[in-house]
Amino acid sequence: MNFSALCFSIFEQATSDYHVTDHVDAPVCNPHKGGTIEYYLYLKNWIDAVQWHLEDLIRHPSIDPVEALAIKRRIDKSNQERTDLVERIDSYFLDKYKDTCLSEDASINTESPAWAVDRLSILALKIYHMQQEVLRRDTEAAHREACGSKLSILREQKEDLSVALDRLLDEIAEGKKYMKVYKQMKMYNDPALNPVLYGKK
Repeated sequence: MNFSALCFSIFEQATSDYHVTDHVDAPVCNPHKGGTIEYYLYLKNWIDAVQWHLEDLIRHPSIDPVEALAIKRRIDKSNQERTDLVERIDSYFLDKYKDTCLSEDASINTESPAWAVDRLSILALKIYHMQQEVLRRDTEAAHREACGSKLSILREQKEDLSVALDRLLDEIAEGKKYMKVYKQMKMYNDPALNPVLYGKK
């Protein structure tokens, strides 16, 4: 099994497991051994699934402003956890390919492998939810047909991204590409960097 297929199978598993309860406060029961790439992939999609539904909740037209603020702060925290986990997955790749001999014309890719993995996780959620729209029977046929067309495009995106991710990993393994991990250096969560938090007027 190539890496993209491994990713997507785990993402589908995590998405399905989340929707057993379909609740943002449901505890994560990761079936994979801690510290393994499979563990991190499952956790990645679970975080994405929870955030997906938090983003739905905060858009309720009659949501209480206090509740909305609490959800917004939870989304901010989730975004930081998501970014940290992407960087951890990239660290896995850095370690895996650390002894690779680079060719003289090796080049860096526009995005790291883990950010492609991040996109694949989101696509798994999009495919799941669009499929649910196709299956709805409380909507007009035109709605289901439109969602069916979108689902086809999402599946095509998934195939294209999977091919690109596997090719990138092959090229890194062959020394044709190299990667770096740039820490995101998010400023809004850092009390030393956010002017609102350190009291700048």
